[in-house]
Amino acid sequence: MDIQSLKKRYDIVGNDPKLLLALNKAIQVAPTDLSILITGESGVGKDVFSRIIHENSKRKHVKQGKGLISVNCGAIPEGTIESELFGHVKGAFTGADKNRKGYFEEADGGTIFLDEIGELPLSMQVKLLRVLENGEIIPVGSSVAQKIDVRVVAATNVDIVEAVRTGRFREDLYYRLNQISIYIPPLRERKDDIPLLFRKFSSDVAEKYNMPPIFLSEDARGYLMNYPWYGNVRELKNITEQISVVEEDRTITMAILQNYLQYVPEEKMPAVVSGANGSHSEISDRELLLKALSMGQMINEMRTEINDLRQIVAQIAQRDHLSSNVELNARPNKTLDVCYDVEKSEYENDHNSESKLEILHPQEDEGGENASRQSFLDAEVVEEESLALEERERKAIKLALERHQGRRKGAAEELHISERTLYRKIKEYGL
Repeated sequence: MDIQSLKKRYDIVGNDPKLLLALNKAIQVAPTDLSILITGESGVGKDVFSRIIHENSKRKHVKQGKGLISVNCGAIPEGTIESELFGHVKGAFTGADKNRKGYFEEADGGTIFLDEIGELPLSMQVKLLRVLENGEIIPVGSSVAQKIDVRVVAATNVDIVEAVRTGRFREDLYYRLNQISIYIPPLRERKDDIPLLFRKFSSDVAEKYNMPPIFLSEDARGYLMNYPWYGNVRELKNITEQISVVEEDRTITMAILQNYLQYVPEEKMPAVVSGANGSHSEISDRELLLKALSMGQMINEMRTEINDLRQIVAQIAQRDHLSSNVELNARPNKTLDVCYDVEKSEYENDHNSESKLEILHPQEDEGGENASRQSFLDAEVVEEESLALEERERKAIKLALERHQGRRKGAAEELHISERTLYRKIKEYGL
């Protein structure tokens, strides 16, 4: 079967080279009995690839069993997972009043799809390895092994190589499952496919509910393509269906999209799972570059904020007639030295470090002990004014967020600050 026929049969939309590579590999390995490991983020369609592999193999005509059995390893409680996979005999435990087949026995002659294999407990990984190597299962409560003929297709959205390195996944099981690896790219790596998928989903909704389809304006198209889509195809489908049903205007602008989509801070950018060769790094080179650029922008913004705060403190000092005792940025023979020191090198090495605002103790001047005590009192006044300023800033941010119903973009525009600065202030004040 050629790729275009395959895409049409399984309702797959997209022409991204990485996607086409994954589809081509699935077709090539389908006729074999090799174990397959499918990697990719949640929502990219790993279950669709399991159907492609099974339905294009010799096992699709299996007489016994149920052909393709899908099992979510992360959804089965650890205490019952062995019974669910391998079955049990009567009397094996309380409530086992009869023999019961497990998923592997049900799939005998066909294919079993083990989704979220990375969530499988270590104790079960040992038993699964035995099944793969010997082709036999032992039901719970039995001592007799049963021969089975099952092809295993596994999938995971975690970095399985990292899980092996940290001891959360057995290395021998990884190599046994990873006879063939198929990597499905996330939607943000298939930007040109996003408008095609949007059009497909909107047409499906229009046909299903007998309503006019929706269309994207040019600015909305760009906004949609640059959205990170951490939920991948599943998220895009849900958003498209929601907009299609709710919006009366059938031309969707960027302003409309912004009511449904909120950009996730880069600090929450998820790691990219291992690729087809199992050797992908945690984040791509492109993401590393974007993060480096954003770090530089954050430092510049912090410098601007510090300079603004300096001016505010100076104005407070002048208003309270403290300028004769407190002069900002003077060195070294001044009554009070207020120093704002952004430890840039430490910040660049640690993404989570924050700029430090340090108020040094006042130096004693030639006036002696009384002058020193007075300058210290003056410093306390400045500190109290600064705290009052922070409280006013917190209230202003809270009111702006309430007026814009929690949407940071609108609040940031009203406050004349960047969204990144607003996000940091929200975190700082616990809003």
